[in-house]
Amino acid sequence: MLLDEDPATLIHHTIGNFNIHPDKNALSRINDSLSALQQARDLRVREAESALRKLSRNLSTLHTHHQETVSAHAATDHSAEILALDGEKFRLAKSERNLEIESERLEQELESLSGRLAELDMQGLNGGETDRGKRELEDETLLKLKVYRSLGIEIEADPTGNYTKAVIRNSQKGDVHVVNIDPKFSRFFYANYFWQTM
Repeated sequence: MLLDEDPATLIHHTIGNFNIHPDKNALSRINDSLSALQQARDLRVREAESALRKLSRNLSTLHTHHQETVSAHAATDHSAEILALDGEKFRLAKSERNLEIESERLEQELESLSGRLAELDMQGLNGGETDRGKRELEDETLLKLKVYRSLGIEIEADPTGNYTKAVIRNSQKGDVHVVNIDPKFSRFFYANYFWQTM
């Protein structure tokens, strides 16, 4: 095969056209860039690791603080519950004591009423001789005073024995009236006044 040009010339031109210096320069620049990127990446990794360690320390501190707060809060709740239970215990003890006192009082009252019932049973329906004699001795004045008392009126006598003051109690209204009885007013006036007050 015959070539138009000398093979040595062709080889020389081929080698000249395959100049690798720009490629080598490009590869060198790429290696420099990769090295710079690796350094930047390493720096960012170190910064991230430092931030992570700092956040881990903060998390540990906050976790410890949270545990202390929870334990303190639980202790406060416990003491508050103990105080509430102590208060309830005191109230129950006080109620129990009051009920015991009331029970004793009712027992005494029951004994007294039982004794009174036995006396009344012994006296019968007409009452005993002593009571009958007392009833016969009551005079008109005592009967009037009893009637007044049953109506809520108490008549008070002065040192001479004259009735000069009346205390009128109205249990429905919760009122108490004190009336000085003056002889210049009629009995009718006082009777009307008493009825209106009651």
